[in-house]
Amino acid sequence: MSSELVPPEGTAVELMRAMTRLRARLRTEAPLDDLPWNWSHLTTLHRIVLDGPVTATELAQAEHVRRQSMGETLAALRDGGLIATAKDPNDGRKALVSATPAGRVLCERIPAAREAWLAKVIGSTLRANERKALDKAAEIMNRLADTDL
Repeated sequence: MSSELVPPEGTAVELMRAMTRLRARLRTEAPLDDLPWNWSHLTTLHRIVLDGPVTATELAQAEHVRRQSMGETLAALRDGGLIATAKDPNDGRKALVSATPAGRVLCERIPAAREAWLAKVIGSTLRANERKALDKAAEIMNRLADTDL
């Protein structure tokens, strides 16, 4: 192994590649075969849980989709009992979308499944020194995420 420092651009490329691969793998290992919703539905639900109550227009803008497509997504989530709508108390012409308790539970289920798989892989694949290095890498990645430039 070379002791030379890799340029930041090279590190950035490798880190992005690794994060993309891990994210794809986590989606594969936390399958949704038992659910009638796709990833688009679930990312919208996640945004509603985090940002809600919110209008359909705001959701469409945040998810970078047309209002009509968002309407279809919201209809599927509403039919599944994951979201509810109510009139905006500040503007009765608008409807606000919020997650139901069932929607919140589903949003918690998916990350829990991913975390369980990742913990299993870490525990069964990595040696103690590699786990310590990964702990340090997670700390460093969080510091990068918190940096304001």
